[in-house]
Amino acid sequence: MSKIKIKKGDEVVVIAGKDKGRRGAILKVLDNDRVLVENVNMMKKHVRPNPNAGVTGGIVDKEIPIHISNVMLFNPVTKKGDRIGFRKLEDGRKVRFFRSNKEVVDV
Repeated sequence: MSKIKIKKGDEVVVIAGKDKGRRGAILKVLDNDRVLVENVNMMKKHVRPNPNAGVTGGIVDKEIPIHISNVMLFNPVTKKGDRIGFRKLEDGRKVRFFRSNKEVVDV
């Protein structure tokens, strides 16, 4: 598996596919190099009612995973998606930084 540069809670921009240009927060990072992005790559799921569990039937919108190569971390300074690198600080912590302006992501 590749080195994960995107974490849960990060704001990302979709760079490929039907939702190209949309922004959202990462809800979950899956094992197979896929991520769930909030309100991106939505699909309709038909749900059968289950009175025992208290589930009403109908059509539900839900996010489906998108490949991690199709998203970029959003840089609030440049207002665009940006590449990520890793750097060690003086105190020994390993942090992520934006490649374009060398600003640290993790504070």
